[in-house]
Amino acid sequence: MKKTLIALSTLAAAGAASAQSSLTLFGVVDVGVSYYEATSKYQNNGVLPTTPKPDIKQSQWALSNSGNASSRLGFRGQEDLGGGYAAAFWLESTLWPDNGSTSPTGILFDRRSTVSLIMPAGEVRLGRDYNPTFWNDAVFDPFGVVGVGTSLIAQTLGGALPTLSLNRGNYARKANSVSYFLPGGLGGFYGQAMYAFNENVTGVQVQNDPKATNNSRTGRYVGARVGYANGPLDTAIAFGTSTIADNYFYGSTTNVNTANLGASYDFGLVKLYGEYSRVDVKTDFANVAAFPFTPTLTPPLDVNTNNFIVGLSVPIGASQIKASYAQVKGQFFNFTKFGPVPMLTPDPKAEKFALGYIYNLSKRTALYSTFAVTKNENGAAIAVVNVASAAVAPGYTNAINSAAPGYRADRGYGYDFGIRHAF
Repeated sequence: MKKTLIALSTLAAAGAASAQSSLTLFGVVDVGVSYYEATSKYQNNGVLPTTPKPDIKQSQWALSNSGNASSRLGFRGQEDLGGGYAAAFWLESTLWPDNGSTSPTGILFDRRSTVSLIMPAGEVRLGRDYNPTFWNDAVFDPFGVVGVGTSLIAQTLGGALPTLSLNRGNYARKANSVSYFLPGGLGGFYGQAMYAFNENVTGVQVQNDPKATNNSRTGRYVGARVGYANGPLDTAIAFGTSTIADNYFYGSTTNVNTANLGASYDFGLVKLYGEYSRVDVKTDFANVAAFPFTPTLTPPLDVNTNNFIVGLSVPIGASQIKASYAQVKGQFFNFTKFGPVPMLTPDPKAEKFALGYIYNLSKRTALYSTFAVTKNENGAAIAVVNVASAAVAPGYTNAINSAAPGYRADRGYGYDFGIRHAF
């Protein structure tokens, strides 16, 4: 035992003496008490006449996590190679401190798993990482897309607006990706470009099989983001396309196309935030005449969405007040042999208002409380939180806004009260 301790001490001393490499353990533990409530109204699926029925209310108390910052555990390190070059790695995993588990996805380092080569001309990063189109949603949301204050843009792209399912697993992060980041020192300009491999097997026999509906292109992502940050101003624009389905035999390809523009400006007394996001699910056909159009295709529809958020944060001594208003609105298109045709049903729409208060006990520890309310129209059914945001433990179900047949979601409320510690 003594020999082992001596060996470990020697290694630690050697590492401390080396100024050319570093290893950091970091993380966040954020746990709170949350309450969620949702109301659904009977509308008989829009068919008249409608026999009145009582509203359905659902509620839930939970010991939640990540109400102010995402709970995580990570390791990162960097080695100086000389000449302005360095090698780096970053391994970061989601934590669920309310029950002691890690990510329910089964991916150990689900938040980030990358290795990098840093050069005077920029950084090349390989692995699982945030994609460019996610950054504006997170940076220009006063609540940082966590807790009940999460913007509707992030919730909708996370699949919370039924039948839209805009992310299809590609919203925030992409695995198997290669990214390039602009170097610092460009007068405030920054940028990222990413390509993510789908890693699907291709071949003539598979591609010509009409039953192999997803074979050669599904899972691919291409995106880029450029921005400018100088003093109180930060602004960025991003574009990306993610292939979520394809059929080589019929020549169809379904992509999620994302474009967003965000900005923030810190006046000192108040910091303002804003973002506009356009996200479309679109299917292109190279052999439209041969495609078997049916009303029950999966994904069943093309959809365009226009989304925005405005918000602010106000520092008051050791405290901070946050507020935001967000809206999402979608338009459905049906497949036809003559191309996509707008559906006659009313466009689904949702709104959300959030208000939060943070009291910093120290630089690393804070108490917080957040209140949020959502309102749905025309079939939208966005709860005040998604399952992931509510931090429901693996194996449990968040039934909020799972309306009974004939009912449509109306309003949702939520509260978070918690403590966050970073290390």
